[in-house]
Amino acid sequence: MTDTSPPPPEQQASSVLAQMAPPEDRRDTGRFATLLGRFAPWLAAIGRLTRHQVRFTLLLIGAGWGTLRESLRPNSWRRPVIYEFRATLRQVIGGGFLSIVITATLAGLMVVSQAAYWLGYAGMAQMTGSILVSVLVREIAPILVGIILMGRSGMLSLTEIGMMVLGGEVRGLQARGIDPFLALVMPRTFAFTVGGFTLGMIFAVVSLLMGFVVAHASGAITSSVWTFFFNVLAAMTTWDYLIIPLKFVLVGFFVGLGSCISGLTVSSNDTMATIMPRGFARGIMLVLVVNILFMLDF
Repeated sequence: MTDTSPPPPEQQASSVLAQMAPPEDRRDTGRFATLLGRFAPWLAAIGRLTRHQVRFTLLLIGAGWGTLRESLRPNSWRRPVIYEFRATLRQVIGGGFLSIVITATLAGLMVVSQAAYWLGYAGMAQMTGSILVSVLVREIAPILVGIILMGRSGMLSLTEIGMMVLGGEVRGLQARGIDPFLALVMPRTFAFTVGGFTLGMIFAVVSLLMGFVVAHASGAITSSVWTFFFNVLAAMTTWDYLIIPLKFVLVGFFVGLGSCISGLTVSSNDTMATIMPRGFARGIMLVLVVNILFMLDF
């Protein structure tokens, strides 16, 4: 049976107004509709590209807030989560320790010894501590620690989680009522955070110590090692005691979070050849962004 009920009053009013509109307005409306239909595919393509480019950033912000929020709940730290945290922490610190020591030794040989030599040659040996704090400990160390974290441990977490997603293991966790975010992302992110701070402190001490050894052996520094470290600490301001550890913490946090999110968001079309370069590029970009933001503010 055909519905012969009259249209609603609002539709009747709009139809009457459209019929009462002048012919010029109806022609303008038709032109606008034609113009919109012509440019709609281009606007849609721009929108899709924009959403694709900022998708990872929005995911990172949401996942970072979720990680901090869930970590404050005692029931989030169950036995499997604690086990994942400890296993990842051992891998981050144990796997990156030797690389950190070697890189710190090379950085100390290049930066500390050369700075001590040329500042002493120019008669500005009293500025050695401030130069080392500003250049080596505050600027170079967080970047190198972040790169080592990403290369040694971040890529491993990215590969493990990505293969779990492609192999259906993440869906299996969800089917058993286990949240992959709580079981994988949160413990690994905090393990990277603790590991970043630990490796950063090791890097700073080793680089300064090895640089002092070389500079003292070459005669560029004549004071004792305790005097050298006292001068470096005396050159640090109150903000340095806060900013330097915070840099290491945030670098580790975002490297771990970015690696886990990149692994969880792989698609069925991805392979190892596409997952690893994309994850490594994102990790390096996060390390540089954290250091640039601190450089601008402080």
